[in-house]
Amino acid sequence: MRLLAATVSRLALLIALCLPLAALANHAPPPPPDLTQRAGFDQQLGAHVPMDAHFHDADGTPVDLRTLARGKPLLLAMGYYRCPNLCDVVLQGMAHSLAQLDLEPGRDFAVAFVGIDPAETARDAHRTQVMLARMQPSAHVAQWHFLTGEPPAIAALARAIGFRYFYDARLHQYAHAAGLVAITPDGKVAQYFFGVSWPPASLRLALVSASQGRLGSLIDRLVLLCCGYDPATGRYSLAIGRAMQVLGVAFVLALASWLARLRARARA
Repeated sequence: MRLLAATVSRLALLIALCLPLAALANHAPPPPPDLTQRAGFDQQLGAHVPMDAHFHDADGTPVDLRTLARGKPLLLAMGYYRCPNLCDVVLQGMAHSLAQLDLEPGRDFAVAFVGIDPAETARDAHRTQVMLARMQPSAHVAQWHFLTGEPPAIAALARAIGFRYFYDARLHQYAHAAGLVAITPDGKVAQYFFGVSWPPASLRLALVSASQGRLGSLIDRLVLLCCGYDPATGRYSLAIGRAMQVLGVAFVLALASWLARLRARARA
C-alpha cells in the first residue's frame, strides 16, 4: 500500500508539472481538485493496443503502429508537441536512457511518441524531432516516430493503455501524466514506466521481455527469472524466491555435471 500511495503521489506531482508554471506564478487558476482522477495512468497489463489505428508520421506519411513496429517491441509515450513543461522533460528522459542502451531504435525495437492534441500537425512533430535529435545525437532520434492523429485514433490508443488526460480550457493546455509503455510485437501492453527518468537497464529488460524471445541473450533471460516487474513502481526488483530457484537449478545442474565427469573417469 505504501508503494501504491507513493506512486499515486508521484503521478500527481508529474501531472501538476504539465500545468504552466509561469502562469501559476501569475495567479492563474489552481489545478482542479479532481486532477488525479481526470488525468493519470491506469495500468492495463495484457490489454490489446489498436495497432491498426491510423496516424501520420513527422514527414506526413500515413502510418499505423503495426507497420512502424515491424514485428518488434514498441516503446510508446503520449503527450503533445506544444506542451510547455512536462513533455519536453519526458522526451529528454527517453533520449538520455535510450542513448545508453546497446539495443538500437529502428533495428531492435520501435519508439513512438503520439500527440494527444488533434490540432497539432506533422510540422509540429517534425520540429520536435529535429530539436531532440540535435540535443541528443546518440539516441538515434531519427529512427523514432513522432505521430499526430485524429481524435478517434488518439482516444482509442489512450484508452487501451490507460492514459487519461483532459484539456484545461482555463489554462489552454492539456493535463496528463508522464511515463512509457512497453508493447509486445503482437500489440499487448507489457510494462509501464512512470515518471520522466528511467534506468537504462530496466528499459532494456522490458524490451527483452516484450520481444517474446527475439531480443536478448541467455544472461538476459536468467536476469529476468531473478528479477520481478513491480507494477506499483514500474520497475524491476530482485525476486528472492525466483533467484533461489535459479540458483538451486544451477547447483543441481553443476552437481549432475560433476558426477557425470567422475563416472566417466571411473570407467576410463
